[in-house]
Amino acid sequence: MCPVFPIGSVQSEAKQCYNTQESSDSIVIHFLRNSGVNISNNNKVELLTNGHDKFIDLFDHIRKAKHFVHLEYFNFRNDSIGNAIFKLLSEKTKEGVKVRVMFDAFGNWSNNKPLKNKQIKAIRKDSIEIVKFDPITFPYINHVFHRDHRKIAIIDGKTGYTGGMNVADYYIKGLPKIGQWRDMHVRIEGNAVDDLEKIFLHMWNKETKQNVSGKMYFPSHPAANDSSNITVAIVDRTPEKTNRLIGRTYTTAINAAQHQVRIVNPYFVPASAINKSLKKCAERNVDVEIMISLKSDIPFTPDAAMYKVHKLMKKGAKIYLYDNGFQHSKIMMVDGSFCTVGSTNLDNRSLRYDYEANAFIFNKQITKQLNDIFDNDIKNSIQLTPEYWKKRSPWKKFAGWFANLFTPFL
Repeated sequence: MCPVFPIGSVQSEAKQCYNTQESSDSIVIHFLRNSGVNISNNNKVELLTNGHDKFIDLFDHIRKAKHFVHLEYFNFRNDSIGNAIFKLLSEKTKEGVKVRVMFDAFGNWSNNKPLKNKQIKAIRKDSIEIVKFDPITFPYINHVFHRDHRKIAIIDGKTGYTGGMNVADYYIKGLPKIGQWRDMHVRIEGNAVDDLEKIFLHMWNKETKQNVSGKMYFPSHPAANDSSNITVAIVDRTPEKTNRLIGRTYTTAINAAQHQVRIVNPYFVPASAINKSLKKCAERNVDVEIMISLKSDIPFTPDAAMYKVHKLMKKGAKIYLYDNGFQHSKIMMVDGSFCTVGSTNLDNRSLRYDYEANAFIFNKQITKQLNDIFDNDIKNSIQLTPEYWKKRSPWKKFAGWFANLFTPFL
């Protein structure tokens, strides 16, 4: 039997092992509590498994807003969905609803249909407070790191959203070169919404120098019934405050797994600790299954990801190459008992630099829904095998090796 190393031990996450008499979800909850993360009960969680469902649901709840709407996104694309949401928000301000919107300046700049200054001025004329996080000014290099990559929405402090989707119509329509855009989001009602609100208000007050606070942003939540009383932890990555928390939560969950780990991630070039944990997990006969996308909106990453997953395949992991559009979901399921949905890519950009937020959901039913989706997506995937790898051209193999040299910066 493995000894249980205390949280904070000098023993690295990749080398830890756990008392197998304790369930993996209990180990992760214990780790999060010791790390200062709030573990909340009294939550309802709804999976939103595609862009159509996410935006229909979000728009519906914004229409019902009575007091305020808070949105924090990496970017808002200047397209049909972006225009529709700002039109709706404008209507809500006329009803007396306070609307605050934040987007990342780099996220907007890197968007092929960015919000332009003229449009932002028009939005402000509609009484919507909209601000750029960390506007890019000279010297530009100062703004390369620590971007706000979160996707958060809070309505009246009662309903919250987080996940992998920004505000863009390609989550519904797809893109010409990569096809349909596959992604995940969650709607949360209950105590965990308070944690999303705290994240938003911290960022808002930091950027605007305002002091938005008060009980109105944290209303009491009605008791959930037994069938919908779900335990949720909102795990936040704030640079210089919780630098390694999301990465450590991933490694803790992988190390604690006793039966199965399933991961879907679009830019799979994980830091060494996560990579080592996955190798160890596969070596101790835990089923490790990883799904990455054959197509991507960033040309450089698929080859680097292929290099990484090939090495994991040789350790016994099953690798699936999604081939029905772009798989942009950022999820993990462990032992059929808990899962995570959020904004975090398993690359150094997300794990070491950016602001991120993931919901860790300790519920078998939600986890089963994600596992069922994973099983269905396997049907639209190619399994990476030694035979498949041999068919890759020498140039592709070299490109993967070369791209992997730059993964600390991806």
